Amino acid sequence: MPTAKELLTQSYDFTLPEELIATHPASPRDHAKLLVYNRETDTITHTYFYDFEKYIPKECALLFNNTKVIKARLFGHKPSGGKIELLINRALTANDINVYIRGKVKVGTAINFDENLVAKVIALHRDGSREVNFFQEEKLLRFEELLPIIDKIGHIPLPPYIQRADDERDANEYQSVFAKAEGAVAAPTASLHFTDAQHKRVTKAFKHAYLTLHVGSGTFKPVDADIITDHPMHSEYYDISDKAKAILDSDIPVLSIGTTSTRTVEFYDKHGKVQRGEANLFLHPQNKPSRVNHLLTNFHLPKSTLLMLVASFVGLEKTQELYTEAIKEKYRFYSYGDAMLII
Repeated sequence: MPTAKELLTQSYDFTLPEELIATHPASPRDHAKLLVYNRETDTITHTYFYDFEKYIPKECALLFNNTKVIKARLFGHKPSGGKIELLINRALTANDINVYIRGKVKVGTAINFDENLVAKVIALHRDGSREVNFFQEEKLLRFEELLPIIDKIGHIPLPPYIQRADDERDANEYQSVFAKAEGAVAAPTASLHFTDAQHKRVTKAFKHAYLTLHVGSGTFKPVDADIITDHPMHSEYYDISDKAKAILDSDIPVLSIGTTSTRTVEFYDKHGKVQRGEANLFLHPQNKPSRVNHLLTNFHLPKSTLLMLVASFVGLEKTQELYTEAIKEKYRFYSYGDAMLII
């Protein structure tokens, strides 16, 4: 039965020892720890990700998010010489880009970067984001024209809780081995555990398909409202391949690789089965999944919509129990951390 406690944001708070925040991934990737929770038997198994395929339910199809993280963090300066940091969030149109800017700007401000790249502020939004157009040699750039430029001069946008500058390794480590469609500013982190070899083994043994959800920076935004359903869920662009659609329109059980794949699948299933568009679905214990049967995920931030998504699969109390167990067993948390499989 639904409970009022499930709707209280405070119910999703917990204290995490700082040393359990992963600042680098396991090496090799598949040597991350894996907590397997079996709902049918109500049992927890502690293992390692290289044994992941042993726990995949039979006759199951896997859905992967093939989005690729772009070098979305840019450092530049205003004409006055003042330093500016800009984080690309998402493309709104071919030319209009939603960004976050650290530093004061107003409509009309021009920000200069290397490679003769210029961002001109065209709108300020109440949520703190800004809208810009990018130019090079006075030519207005489309988003796809911007990508190779920022790949040269930009930085991987590591999550805010990884309190260090990105380095050369992050360009590979903060990217899945099957990343393909450029556009995300945060990685679909459950995917980061796969090595090339393991990905090939799994996809050879199981039916699978790829979809795309360009993960936005809103994925890190904690829920500020006292009641979780008062939270305005962020929107992200998605695209479901024909192969993924065929799986979703069948009765094959689905194992979703990550919360981002889950949000995409569930938005598709609950909102008219449209293959591409904008997804803003908020899953929680009183809005449960209708198509995803099993979930692979990482361990998430307190009071986050991602933690509430996990609770939509197993309930609030079981989520609290699983996280208490993970902390006791010293699992590593967040984007570069360990994984949990819910079957």
